[in-house]
Amino acid sequence: MKIKKLQLLTNNLKDTKEFYTVSLGLQTIEESSDKFTLQIGRSELTFLKAQNNHIYHFCFLIPSNKIIEALEWFEKRGRVLSIENQRKIQNFESWNAQSFYFKDPSGNIVEFIVRHDIENKSDVAFGSDSILCVNEIGMPTRDILTTNRFLESKLTSKFWKGNFKSFGTHGSQIGLLLLPNYLLKAKWFPTELVIKPEPFKAQLEINEILYSLEYKNETISISIL
Repeated sequence: MKIKKLQLLTNNLKDTKEFYTVSLGLQTIEESSDKFTLQIGRSELTFLKAQNNHIYHFCFLIPSNKIIEALEWFEKRGRVLSIENQRKIQNFESWNAQSFYFKDPSGNIVEFIVRHDIENKSDVAFGSDSILCVNEIGMPTRDILTTNRFLESKLTSKFWKGNFKSFGTHGSQIGLLLLPNYLLKAKWFPTELVIKPEPFKAQLEINEILYSLEYKNETISISIL
């Protein structure tokens, strides 16, 4: 699964745009009074103006040998969230991955992740152009098993890792839908922010087929493009 496009809502459009374009140096490819779109490697990330606050968890994939360099690069531009004992990098042994986290001006929990099972090492100094794609988006649910079955019936992707009780994942290491059961897993790691089902739109590519996915009011709508 590849996340080709992702559209999120924000009630802080101006500061969010400044953070991603000025502080992080990402390229704007489309802009209007009520939205802007960033080029994130092979993905496009759009923020659409909204009246209410919406908080998401999403993730950017970076080259597998760049976690330390990316951390040092980011700390010159923003504040990394501390984990326990003031650690800044989280090791996920069962995923063979490492991450660090930060909040953007909209309050989103954003993650830079390296996945050591993917052959994407880079010899180029880390910069905004090193970000490869949008890699994950959180899609909270009250029933992981039912949600995953629906996704499998509409897409050609499968359950990846986790469990059907508290936290599962759907897709592949290239692109994942995170499926926390927000009745059991209450907060987004590594924060105290409560997990809520927030609306978003995405364009996914799976086995060279493009799909449109909309998540709203805990209902998933999927169509082939």
